Parts: sequence; structure tokens; C-alpha cells
Amino acid sequence: MNAQEDPDESDDRTHAPWGDGNLAAEPPHPVNWNLLTSHDLEQELLELNRWVDWLRLEYGLPASVIPPLWHRHPELLWELSALNLHWLCAYDANQDGSAPLGWHRDFADARQRLRDWVAASGTRLDRDRPTRLTIWPGEDHTVENVEQVITDRDADFVQFVVDQVQVREAAEDAFYASIDEHTGEVPN
Repeated sequence: MNAQEDPDESDDRTHAPWGDGNLAAEPPHPVNWNLLTSHDLEQELLELNRWVDWLRLEYGLPASVIPPLWHRHPELLWELSALNLHWLCAYDANQDGSAPLGWHRDFADARQRLRDWVAASGTRLDRDRPTRLTIWPGEDHTVENVEQVITDRDADFVQFVVDQVQVREAAEDAFYASIDEHTGEVPN
């Protein structure tokens, strides 16, 4: 405690085994990664990262199930996000006593899907490349599949979040700039 903190003030943060205690106390909800604001995107990514880190350590999961750069693969992001929501709901205090057992049954299925996603994506413990995409006739090939060595996973995650938030902020700024000042309408 520093000199500016009041020792009589209560600490009403939510404490969780995978985080630093700064999680928002709100009901679990599905996350549609496509629709989040830049601020919500940052918060959800940070929260999911804490949970995924807890999950891989708690269950001793290998990189073939959860690789270090899972965040760079949308298929893994969506799967882990759904698994996190399922875990939050299964361990809710108001849930039936058998819900955690159901979560573990579904976790076994999810681990197999994660293995399949990881194998298809080509990401590994020490190297990563973008997931290969099937380019349909007439589509431009825009993603270069260059493999990179993973040197600092945490630094990569931070840079990924910064980059994603900047992209989302730019989209938000463009949207708000397109609104007609006089009518409040968005052009077609």
C-alpha cells in the first residue's frame, strides 16, 4: 500500500485465479469479436489472454492444443472465447452442481477441435505463420504465409492488441466522419 491509499477503503474488485483482480464484475456474455468497439476489444482480449494462460497452466496443455500465438489465429480465438464463456457459466454460483462436469466433457471435445485447428494452422511452440487460406477462383491472394520465429510471446501479444485496437479505432473514426452533420444519417 502506498501513502496515498486509504487503509479503510474496501477493495471490491473481483478476484479470479487467472487474473490480477481487475476484471469487471458483470454476467458472462458471448463475445462477437466482429462487433466490439476498440475499447471493448482491448478489454476482452486482455481478459481472454489471462484466462487462456490460466487454462494452459492449470491443465498442463501442450502447444499442440494452445500454442503461444493463439491470438493471431481467428479460429483459435473464437474457439477459446467460446470455451471461456462455457467455463464462466459452468462455474457460476447459481449453476447446477453438475455443470462443471458438463464443462469438462465439452472441454475434452474442445481440446480435440483445438488440436485440429492448430494442426491446420501450422502454428507451433517456437514458430508461427498465418493460417493458410483456400483462395477461391477470382479472389486475390493477399496474405503472405511467412513463418516467423517466436522470440517473445508476451511482447507479440501486446503488439497484436495495440495493432487490433488501432485498426478498430480507424474504422470507428471513419464511420463517425461519414455521418452527415446536418441530418445525422450515414451515407449508403
